[in-house]
Amino acid sequence: MYRDNTKVVRIGDRVIGGGNPILIQSMTNTKTGDVEATLAQIRRLTEAGCDIVRCTVPDMEAARAITRIRREISIPLVADIHFDYKMAIAAMENGADKIRINPGNIGGRDKVAEVVKVAKERNIPIRVGVNSGSLERELVEKYGGVTAEGIVESALDKVHIIEDLDYDNMVISIKSSDVMMCVKAHELLADKTRYPLHVGITEAGTVTSGNIKSAVGLGIILNQGIGDTIRVSLTGDPVEEIKSAKLILRTLGLRRGGIEVVSCPTCGRTNIDLIGLANQVETMVQGYDLDIKVAVMGCAVNGPGEAKEADIGIAGGIGEGLLIKKGEIVRKVPESELLSTLKYELDHWVG
Repeated sequence: MYRDNTKVVRIGDRVIGGGNPILIQSMTNTKTGDVEATLAQIRRLTEAGCDIVRCTVPDMEAARAITRIRREISIPLVADIHFDYKMAIAAMENGADKIRINPGNIGGRDKVAEVVKVAKERNIPIRVGVNSGSLERELVEKYGGVTAEGIVESALDKVHIIEDLDYDNMVISIKSSDVMMCVKAHELLADKTRYPLHVGITEAGTVTSGNIKSAVGLGIILNQGIGDTIRVSLTGDPVEEIKSAKLILRTLGLRRGGIEVVSCPTCGRTNIDLIGLANQVETMVQGYDLDIKVAVMGCAVNGPGEAKEADIGIAGGIGEGLLIKKGEIVRKVPESELLSTLKYELDHWVG
């Protein structure tokens, strides 16, 4: 497995690579200089299960804000830098646990050397990020367009720049909005490097389309043993990225913990508001630190059978429903009490 053999990299108080658990990242969409708004969002992300958070640092106001933000959060902070090497240095001096740069767009090798010098002094990891949209013209011409091969060559060229400066505390990120190109690029890169890989489908889209693209792309990549950290990039509330990332990892068997909700798709036998009930259950269970499966079924005909692989479940009937544990009917309850009955059982759960 690739991830078992990647280089171990420390980001704040977290460790990635070398077979360590895959960590979930997200990025704030607030103005970083608005410290209160940024802190509020990071706290929501942390509560949802975010392991590492990234903030953009486009100006000195944002760089100075890093000091207070880092002091008041409990997860590592990555500073996202584009174009200005001075922002990378300022972010590190103000407490960033890691920086994300593209060495090709921050002002030339001499500027990269200045960034690396500070990173080396503070032992701060550098995430080398290359996106398909920023691929150099010569590589586009060499490969006859934007290709996985070109993305990989570009990323490794940037890595070699930093290695030539005698620094190897790095993470690599290569992204594309083309899902299968992104998959191929990660397959190629994993064979060529031992640096930890941050995996994501960039510009994936809205919550609906972005989740589908990310689930397909990340599912293929992660299932091959590739990837040490992930981000599900969505156009929406970044908390949704965390929910999706956790579910992708649990579905692949790469993370345990948290309640998994399964529910039937409804049919003509359904006599309750199953869609509303399932959504209420999914929201409710987010507050529980239980590693169990909960089933929400639409009728009492197939409910017990369909829920037999779940630890606990509820199934609707006409004006009433069933409470089911391990496939066995425990009791009937009024329909209006199904949600509260399930909550009581979870509150008093004994594994």
